Amino acid sequence: MVNKVYANAAAALDGLLFDGMTLMAGGFGLSGNPENLIPQVMASGVKGITVISNNCGADGYGLWMLLNAGQIKKMISSYVGENKLFEQLYLSGQLELELNPQGTLAERIRAGGAGIPAFFTKTGVGTVVAEGKPTQDFDGQTYVMERWLKADVAIVKGWKADSEGNVIYRKTARNFNPMMATAAKTTVVEVEEIVPVGSLDPDAIHTPSIYVDRVIVGATYEKRIEFRTTRPRETF
Repeated sequence: MVNKVYANAAAALDGLLFDGMTLMAGGFGLSGNPENLIPQVMASGVKGITVISNNCGADGYGLWMLLNAGQIKKMISSYVGENKLFEQLYLSGQLELELNPQGTLAERIRAGGAGIPAFFTKTGVGTVVAEGKPTQDFDGQTYVMERWLKADVAIVKGWKADSEGNVIYRKTARNFNPMMATAAKTTVVEVEEIVPVGSLDPDAIHTPSIYVDRVIVGATYEKRIEFRTTRPRETF
């Protein structure tokens, strides 16, 4: 049995971060973000990072911290709204951006984990997404070629794990996390609970331990609401 549990975020990321690296970070909006690992990346002072993530956090939260600290050189994302700092940095030329259709981003990451260097998709054909990329016709339809995405390190948010690194995610917090866990040289997972080996139902495991290198229990988690929408309570 291999124990992959580390004491905290600093210990789990020790020796993995370097200037100019490529980092994958799980999450979709405010759900499934590696909330404890991201601040430690910021604290490390690493710079010139390329970050692969669906979005780049929200004001004051998540990957926004790395943007605000000037540590991100390039974002490979599918959604950049609701982040004024992202907008400012991109429009001022201080941040590079590779924008992807969301399904294409997910498939590029999955391809990286599966060892598939390229694939063809109809999504983006005839738009700026396809500019400069090879196209090919299949069965009378034009498809654009997209390349895999891989990273030096993936930081992933799970729900439960055992000490060997088998991971379960919770509902929509799963999002991009399982794919990213497969597509990096080193995968670091933070979870809310570590359980004894053998206590997880094998059929319920989303990410097998073979993809996971280091695991921590997150110190704190915050349940944020990105948009609070209410209406007056009806009276009868």
